[in-house]
Amino acid sequence: MTDGMEIVLILAIIFLPLLAQIYVSASFGKYNKVGNKKKITGQEVARKILDKHGLEKVYVVAIDGNLTDHYDPKRKVVRLSKAVYEGTSVSALAVAAHECGHAIQDKEGYAYMRFRSLIYPPVRIATSVSYWIILLGFLFELLDLVYLGIALTCFGLLFQIVTLPVEFNASSRAKKELDDLSLVDSDEAHGVSAVLRSAALTYVAGVLASALQVLRLILIANNRD
Repeated sequence: MTDGMEIVLILAIIFLPLLAQIYVSASFGKYNKVGNKKKITGQEVARKILDKHGLEKVYVVAIDGNLTDHYDPKRKVVRLSKAVYEGTSVSALAVAAHECGHAIQDKEGYAYMRFRSLIYPPVRIATSVSYWIILLGFLFELLDLVYLGIALTCFGLLFQIVTLPVEFNASSRAKKELDDLSLVDSDEAHGVSAVLRSAALTYVAGVLASALQVLRLILIANNRD
């Protein structure tokens, strides 16, 4: 691998996720300044969607942080950042509905979500030791060990790839729920789509960056070989 290719790969690995994060922050910030016409909060949106699907026992709670919103499938809790939980913006509606999309997936046994949960424990172990194995392989010039480490990093890439349909599906569900409950008009629906689309790009960027990192490691190993 040439030095020029090495630099290009490193820059892409660093900047793809960074640019995606900047984009999602800008999109969220833009529509966070646009209030929804019903003056409904993210917490109220989440509650309406969950109750519609018989998920009254799924709690909706506020947490600290910015864009820290997530659904906890183990504890059956939708956790929303305070800006979303208390907010009445279009962004708050979009994010709250998206996290409820995950709760609905959980209830229905959505295949990709179940598969992701199934592979998470071994993936976490594999990725935590992969770079130590690669480092040891390079230090002791054991290329078989290097390739083993690279193979283990691919488990992390697989997890990210499986995450894509989970996130895309949750966003599709979010838009459908907001429409079915008549919580947004056409203009607000456009803003919701923009926020969810920018969030999805962060996951796509993560997959691309991870794939490029695996490619970089393979090229380095081949050069050593």
